[in-house]
Amino acid sequence: MTPPLAPLKAQYNTHRYPAAVRESFYDQKTHFTQYLNTAIAKEAPTAAKIQTTAMSDEGQDNGANRNGSVPEIELIIKASTIDGRRKGACLFCQEYFMDLYLLAELKTISLKVTTVCMQKPPPDFRTNFEATHPPILIDNGLAILENEKIERHIMKSVPGGYNLFVQDKEVATLIENLYSKLKLMLVKKDENKNNSLLVHLRKINDHLAARGTRFLTGDTMCCFDCELMPRLQHIRVAGKYFVDFDIPKHLTALWRYMYHMYQLDAFTQSCPADQDIINHYKLQQAKGDIKMLKMKKHEELETPTFTTSIPVDLNEQ
Repeated sequence: MTPPLAPLKAQYNTHRYPAAVRESFYDQKTHFTQYLNTAIAKEAPTAAKIQTTAMSDEGQDNGANRNGSVPEIELIIKASTIDGRRKGACLFCQEYFMDLYLLAELKTISLKVTTVCMQKPPPDFRTNFEATHPPILIDNGLAILENEKIERHIMKSVPGGYNLFVQDKEVATLIENLYSKLKLMLVKKDENKNNSLLVHLRKINDHLAARGTRFLTGDTMCCFDCELMPRLQHIRVAGKYFVDFDIPKHLTALWRYMYHMYQLDAFTQSCPADQDIINHYKLQQAKGDIKMLKMKKHEELETPTFTTSIPVDLNEQ
């Protein structure tokens, strides 16, 4: 953890937004230029009570406040590499966004999400965090900078966080290394790598079919779902774009799982645009080639799209 952060200038614009979530954008001139404030209109009287309150030094009672008020958690995530403002395609950023969004929906916390353009990070970001890359979690003025520490903090110190972290070794092993198979497929671009990913997806499908539940460990979302679904979205979008890979339609249990995830605000509000997922891997493949890294004007102006359709009729299964 780092020492308490220097105060940052902020400008607030209020918008309707599901759950107790605010979203902001680091900007070179104004630092924070937009906040998406909380709550559907009918819930405004309670959801509008968003404040930062002191938390127990020992993190007792799973992060509950001494006065019983709701603590504000800020999550800094990478911005789009296309426009530098909207949500980027960082998997860990989306995973922790989903974890915290679920807690915000339960009103155990108030969540503020800030995007920062890492291609041109503003001076105050560099001052506070030096060369550290998001995700960064800020709780009561203290910043947690490493992925493992963020996960541990959510589990042990954020109100309600402990309930997200289900102990299931079978599921943990099942989803492990899935992302590495996608990266190998994109790099090698051969049939063997495709088959390796297909075998892994089939195992997840079989697990879901055998359990007969909406999510990986039951009918309630947990940390494993927040880890798996962003990776499935990258597989779907980037796999199709770069190597014409499709998740097979006969994996109906997996498609049913994805259907349920697509219905949840925790996923849709945290999900990057298709263009940002694709550009994420374009930049990786460019490997510093400035000509390849230069953004085409039509990409900057293109309306973001989000692939959330289901190619099979689940009612017939």
